[in-house]
Amino acid sequence: MQNAVASPEQSNGEIDLLALLGALIDHKWIIVACTGLFAVVGIAYALLTTPVYVANAVIQIEEKSSGIGSLLGESDLLSSTSPAVTEIELLKSRSVIGQAVDNLKLTVVAEPKLFPVIGAFVQRRFNPSPDAAVAEPLFGLDSYAWGGEQIDVFQLEVPQHYVGEPLTLQANGNGGFTLLDDTGARLLSGSVGEAVNTDGFKLQIAELVARPGTEFLLTKGNHLSTVIAYQEAIGASEKGRDSGILSLSLESEDAQQAMRTLDEVSRLYVRQNVERKSAEAQQSLEFLQDQLPQVRRDLERAEEALNAYQASAGSVDISIETQSYLSQVVELETAISELRLRQEELQRRFTADHPSYQALMSQIAQQEERRNRILNRVGELPDTQQELLRLARDVQVSTEIYTQMLNKSQELDVMRAGTVGNVRIIDDAAVDTTKPVKPKKALIVVLATLLGGMLGVAIALLKHAMNRGIESPEVIEQLGLPVYASVPLSKDQEVMERSFKGKSSHRQSSHLLANTNPADLAIEALRSLRTSLHFAMMEAKNNVLMISGPSPGVGKSFVSANLAAIVAQTGQRVMLVDGDMRKGYVHKLLGANPDKGLSSVLVNSHTLAEVTHETEVEGLHLISRGQIPPNPSELLMHANFESLIKQLSETYDMVIIDTPPILAVTDAALVGRFAGTSLIVTRFGLNPAKEVEMTLQRFRNNGIEIKGAIFNAIEKKASAYGSYGYYQYEYKSDAS
Repeated sequence: MQNAVASPEQSNGEIDLLALLGALIDHKWIIVACTGLFAVVGIAYALLTTPVYVANAVIQIEEKSSGIGSLLGESDLLSSTSPAVTEIELLKSRSVIGQAVDNLKLTVVAEPKLFPVIGAFVQRRFNPSPDAAVAEPLFGLDSYAWGGEQIDVFQLEVPQHYVGEPLTLQANGNGGFTLLDDTGARLLSGSVGEAVNTDGFKLQIAELVARPGTEFLLTKGNHLSTVIAYQEAIGASEKGRDSGILSLSLESEDAQQAMRTLDEVSRLYVRQNVERKSAEAQQSLEFLQDQLPQVRRDLERAEEALNAYQASAGSVDISIETQSYLSQVVELETAISELRLRQEELQRRFTADHPSYQALMSQIAQQEERRNRILNRVGELPDTQQELLRLARDVQVSTEIYTQMLNKSQELDVMRAGTVGNVRIIDDAAVDTTKPVKPKKALIVVLATLLGGMLGVAIALLKHAMNRGIESPEVIEQLGLPVYASVPLSKDQEVMERSFKGKSSHRQSSHLLANTNPADLAIEALRSLRTSLHFAMMEAKNNVLMISGPSPGVGKSFVSANLAAIVAQTGQRVMLVDGDMRKGYVHKLLGANPDKGLSSVLVNSHTLAEVTHETEVEGLHLISRGQIPPNPSELLMHANFESLIKQLSETYDMVIIDTPPILAVTDAALVGRFAGTSLIVTRFGLNPAKEVEMTLQRFRNNGIEIKGAIFNAIEKKASAYGSYGYYQYEYKSDAS
């Protein structure tokens, strides 16, 4: 037994690009259909999808105005965080977004119930008029909204277990409505403008424009979930590094709601900024006001001590040297006192490890060191001058500090009253309704078309990869089996087969392609087979030709019937026997009656003459399958069958027996014992090489030699380049 030999592209493992290209050409209609389908779906999606608009606003962050930091000398040099980053986080904080959600009642979602897929499309294209504020329902479906419907929910409160659950509000006419749950149970009823409170449900509708029976979907969302959703939906970014310009955006299917939401968030953010600045000034003012009385008392005590000393010591004048020391000490003491005030303020805001606090303590240490050096030199003065300098220093330092703190207190009071913040709205929210940001129609159609094309190509390549059927006669010959004929696929034969399949088994007109279209390429190929058989059967033991195949549907009956007709047209007497007593339909091809046939003569219920049918082809006789017996194989093993074959072989010039497929039943092996020549029919793209190999092995196991193969129904495929053109050329050559 010879083993199967793989095709070249299978044997070396390389990809045959021409075969792949041919497969795409062969399945071009699949690719075109997938591409067209996806393109249509893409167009439909682009047209039917509700457009999404984007609202934009612009906010400016100005340099911080002088506040407690500048008044107390605090520097921002150590800060590395961008002000825009901080302000963006403040703008998107829950305190701002949450307040906007509350003010605009964004936890309440109320929208008309739309017909699936096309409802939104129809609603968007309705233009209300004074005579028709609401669209008439399509298809009689008055529960859906078709255009012009409006609802404004002033208040909606639901029990906790109904939060997030959709409720149905049904318009009753004359401003009335009914609220239903998801099961259709009635929850409450009321009228527009009326506050209804029932079983934990609070509902007040401010406006309702709809036909009676129209339904709306109401949902009370969770507050935190709604806030988080808007935090994610609102986009905020700085235009240019350190530009101080924030760009805000919000996408929504409702352009007006997007504008209102963005405006409200901007307004609340600006107000919060003002309140934050005002609170900072108020806090600093309270700190200074707490310190002023103590500084005032220190000043009074210092003045009293100086006056008492001068009164007890008499009139004492400060020398020039003492005056110089006094000025320096007063300057340093004043600076140290101011730094101490800043220290107390920073202690309320930062820890001792903060860089700003550490820098301040370093400054205090430096000033105290300078003061101590001067005080050491003061010790060289007379005692009266030293005491006088000390008392005068206390008075002047206290006076300087008190005056500065009083001035700063007044400045902070003015600042608190006139705080405007350091952010302002440059552009209010606006939406360009002529250019929605989604869907991008052109892009969607292009991507859908490309996806469809790629899917079509993938299907085509998958079908090509999964189709292991033989598409070249060379593969059959590599199995050691000569190909006697390659028969092109006949469109006319396909049409005829569709016309007679399923019809009654009683006598009807012939469906022989050899008669209806003798110039068909398939018939010309069978003429070549007739010539080949003439020489192949010369050395056979008899003139009996058996035609079988691996599986059903390969075209055995077509080949058998038309070959018999072609041989008979040469003047020979031919007997065509339908040996498939299970599903044979040769009688349909020749328009004969199947009731009397092979099974009848084998069981001796009819004679050979009674079961022999003449056909419209002169010299061609037919024995149909007869009544379907319960034991076809046993009948073929009976001596009656051998006797019948001998009698037919002596009477006719050629006997052609059409048999069932060998891989399905054993009938062909039984018939093959009495046939001098045996051929099998394989179909283009249907039978794999392994199946043909199994067919040959099955016949060899039964001692039957297969003379050759008939390669049937060859299609003109680009992936099987070369095959079909050869037979077409051969036909033209014969005709010339």
